[in-house]
Order: sequence, then C-alpha cells, then structure tokens
Amino acid sequence: QVLLVESGGGLVQPGGSLRLSCAASGNIFSTYTAQWYRQAPGLQRELVATITTGDGTDYASSVAGRFTVAIDNARSAVYLQMNSLKPEDTAVYYCAAVREWPVEIVAWGRGTQVTVSS
Repeated sequence: QVLLVESGGGLVQPGGSLRLSCAASGNIFSTYTAQWYRQAPGLQRELVATITTGDGTDYASSVAGRFTVAIDNARSAVYLQMNSLKPEDTAVYYCAAVREWPVEIVAWGRGTQVTVSS
C-alpha cells in the first residue's frame, strides 16, 4: 500500500514562500509520477505540478515561474517550493502518486493547508 504524507503548509503573507514536502512509504517515485494538486473552498481540485520518473516537470500556467517541484535522491519524497505566493494560492495542497500507464492515481495524501493572507 502506498502511503503519502504532506507537510509544510501554514499561513504566509502575500509575496512569501513555503516549501511543501510529501513523504512516501518507500522509494515509490522511482515507479510512479508525483503530482501536486490543490483545492480551494468551493472549487474543484486542480493539478498544480508534475514530476515524472524521468524527472520531467510540468506546471499549471497559474504557478509557472513561481513554483518548483523536486524529488529527493532516494525517490521517496517530493517537494513543492512555492515563491511569490498570492492570496489565490490559498488551498489545501495534496500530493499524489500516479501510474504512468495506464494513467491512474494510485494514492493520495491527506493534504496540507496553505493560507496566503496579510
């Protein structure tokens, strides 16, 4: 069973930075793509960032240039560095492990709250 645990959320002022972490139960990211999603109140969950087993990355247009996804050498943790945060970045952030083919989300974390407010 794949277990994912996010951490690093909190309250930050606009323009500030946070680094989210997602710890996995083993080096699963050598097998699965890692993705970060977020969900704001009343809105659908949206894909924010992806890092593949080949270390390819992709970002939502709303965060490109501000957020960076990375993975540790053991491939057991994935990170989301968030800079120049805006109030509209406020959401619960989730990490997910994704089978690359057929594409299927195999595990979700429970999420970590990020609040951007002055």
